[in-house]
Amino acid sequence: MQRVRVHRIPMASPDDTSGLADLIERGTLDPADIICLLGKTEGNGCVNDWTRGFATTVFRAMLADRLRLSPEDIAGRILFIMSGGTEGVMTPHMTVFSRSEVTNTSDGGAPMMALAAGIAQTRALAPEELGTMAQARAVEAGVRVAMTSAGIGDSADVHFVQIKCPLLTAESILEAERRGQRVATTSTYGSMGYSRGAAALGVALALGEVAPDALADGVICQRWDLYSRVASTSAGVELRNCEILVLGNAPCASDLVIGHDVMADAIDAGAVRRALAAAGWRGDGEAAERVAGIFAKAEASPSGVIRGRRHTMIDDSDINHTRHARAAVSAVIASVIGDPMVYVSGGAEHQGPSGGGPVAAIVRRG
Repeated sequence: MQRVRVHRIPMASPDDTSGLADLIERGTLDPADIICLLGKTEGNGCVNDWTRGFATTVFRAMLADRLRLSPEDIAGRILFIMSGGTEGVMTPHMTVFSRSEVTNTSDGGAPMMALAAGIAQTRALAPEELGTMAQARAVEAGVRVAMTSAGIGDSADVHFVQIKCPLLTAESILEAERRGQRVATTSTYGSMGYSRGAAALGVALALGEVAPDALADGVICQRWDLYSRVASTSAGVELRNCEILVLGNAPCASDLVIGHDVMADAIDAGAVRRALAAAGWRGDGEAAERVAGIFAKAEASPSGVIRGRRHTMIDDSDINHTRHARAAVSAVIASVIGDPMVYVSGGAEHQGPSGGGPVAAIVRRG
């Protein structure tokens, strides 16, 4: 049977591997069981955020050394998903997902539904494929592979799909143009949204959240009524393919449960509480101890209004709106659970309704 464990490690800097090293040295974590590192690094979360690639390189080298494998071999078996931007109260940290096979301990009865995890990677995507249905279809196939890896047979049991996807750079745009190809956008920053959006719609396709005939290149980042309720996608310059982590509940030996809900806007604390409740949190003062991880997407309402009140996130020329949104949503979640070590990613194109986004909670059984 599968058993998934989750460890959250605070980080003093993007290259701080001491927490992970300590878990391994104490025998708490077998590095051979690690399937994904999901990090929040303290960069700007934009195109030139060097902290994502820096953390990826350092952690990959560290695990390659521990497992006596090349960094290239490590990249094929462990996902390194780094999300930049820890604005506001959000604590820079790393969430480590490990998976092992154990003997069924349910005394002959059916195993309980508990946290299961699966991973997959798409092929490398050409610049002209980013933000298009080609990317969406590649992600769709990858999500199905990851579900099989997790042992999740029903899409209703999937509660969070985390994806790291590529973006366009000036160099990759020129390279595509030299080959006579057109890219979705010539804005490198804008390409982050297109890539996130196409990946999210790929999740929606895989889980049956949108009809295949409703999608085409022209609806990506245009039709905001089409979205996934469980997708969380993040774009970065440090990779060319999409890395996919599927989290859900399945019959397994984990002592963790995951639940999710969808925030209607950046201050929807009710959705956070419902996600926690779906995972078994009773709201009895044990939150900080029992919550193994909480993950959310953040978006500034494009209308410029939240619950009838004007906000200036979209109009701020000094600080990008995704950075405002991360700060706001992480504060809301931290206030609910009493812990600022939460994962909030900005830019929720086709990830929840416009202005909102999915939130998922992993809780230890009480």
